[in-house]
Amino acid sequence: MELEAAIWIAISIIILYLVWETVSPILSPLIIAVTLAYILYPFHERLSKKMGNKLSAFTITAILTVIMFLFIIGFVLWMNDVKRSLAYYLDSFFTWLLTFNLSPSLYELLQKLAEDIPKRFEEYVLGYTYSLPKLSLQAIVTVFAFYGILVNVRTIRREVYSLLPPENRELAIKLLDKAGETLHTLLRGWLSLSILKGIFTAAGFLLFGMADMGGAIAAGIFTIIFELLPVFGGWVVWLAGMIYLINRGQIISGLLFALYGVVFISPLPDIVLKPRITVRERGVNALISLIGIFGGLLAFGLVGIIIGPVALGLFATLVDEWKETKKKIKAQTAL
Repeated sequence: MELEAAIWIAISIIILYLVWETVSPILSPLIIAVTLAYILYPFHERLSKKMGNKLSAFTITAILTVIMFLFIIGFVLWMNDVKRSLAYYLDSFFTWLLTFNLSPSLYELLQKLAEDIPKRFEEYVLGYTYSLPKLSLQAIVTVFAFYGILVNVRTIRREVYSLLPPENRELAIKLLDKAGETLHTLLRGWLSLSILKGIFTAAGFLLFGMADMGGAIAAGIFTIIFELLPVFGGWVVWLAGMIYLINRGQIISGLLFALYGVVFISPLPDIVLKPRITVRERGVNALISLIGIFGGLLAFGLVGIIIGPVALGLFATLVDEWKETKKKIKAQTAL
């Protein structure tokens, strides 16, 4: 009996190893597919009532395919310009930030971020710049996985809950709920709004003639990065753009761009849209979110923006559950 159990354990380990080796090269597009499906599922749910489940999923997937195709074209045409502009913006920002009278520990942290973030981004970009077939393959995997998730979301949810261990079902449900809250806050709240602000920033930089396409995209990315920070936000980017225009003697353009920034970037979108699409009060803690986003970015690349906060949110839930268990044990011992 022990020999049979050992054989089955060995077979299970081999199968898990083979599965991991198969899935790990396409883990990033799978995470992106899950992320997009989570963000767009409410829209799919409404659309499926009119068109049916499969037709709705196919329509949304077709739109996503076109966007992916345009993204790959844009990547080929503008990525080198975006990389240079983003490196210049990041270097200027951190140089300005380090001029303040900061504590040694904070100064050291910012200095490390100033070195690591551009380097990580460049490595990530270069990995795809010299392997466009890899980028195309990952885009195909993302599209097909996205369609499969949308079509089978109810089945997937039912299967996940059926696999929960009966003895720890309550804890497992808490972990799933916490992951859901974190993803809701991070993706449908921060990420959706930040990407919208990034698009308006890029459009503004092009409209007011402050940068070419590569520089405008970099400004949009920079806006999204600033939205990560608890004190800063997209207003820093449009403020820098306004100062740039005024220094060039284009005072009216600078004031108009400032008005554009207030209305479309920050703070008006935060006042009007954020209360409707975010639940930060009951979602992930702001500090955990910040640490998780930057730590995940440095550890896993761009998909770490999702992995980091979710992992830390789950860890916080486990700690809370451990504290509750200790309290129950103490109460039972006292009796």
